[in-house]
Parts: sequence; C-alpha cells; structure tokens
Amino acid sequence: MTYLATYHWGWLLGSLLLGFVAGWIAVVHRGPGVSKVTAGWLSVLAAALLAAALARVIPGRPGYWLDLGLMMFAPYLVGCAIGSWLRDRAISRHPPAV
Repeated sequence: MTYLATYHWGWLLGSLLLGFVAGWIAVVHRGPGVSKVTAGWLSVLAAALLAAALARVIPGRPGYWLDLGLMMFAPYLVGCAIGSWLRDRAISRHPPAV
C-alpha cells in the first residue's frame, strides 16, 4: 500500500480534488438521495471489496487495480465531505440578527 501511495500520489491528489469539487456542487444540486436500501447494498459492496483486497483474493493486475481503486475512493470521500462542509460554511444563510 505504501508503494501505491508513493507511486500514485498524483492520482490520489486528483481524487481528493475531484471529491472536493463534487462535494461543493452536491450541496447546490439537492437532487434525490439514495434510498436506505440502496445505501445498505452499496455499503455491503464496499465492505466486500475491502475484504477481498485485504485477503488478497484477487491476484495480479486486477488485484492491483482493486487496491488502487479503493485507495482512490477514500480521498474522494474525504474531499466530498470537506467540500460540502466548506460550501455550507461559506454560503449558508444565517437569519438576520434582531
């Protein structure tokens, strides 16, 4: 994993920045959210992929790409959280003080 982080730091930084932009835009969009059932299935899928990566079930190049994809997914989620939080803090409308 350290090798992946050292060698692909640009891609990891790009995923962080892409997540930041997506989080900034997501606050404005206000589209329909994901249902609880779908969110549960997505959580199970993410846990299964993480377990497969940790157990080294998928060998060779596909396993390498799985590890890299999971490593890029984490900074993307962090960027989304930071972007939406900053957008909320910067653009939020406070009630006027009386």
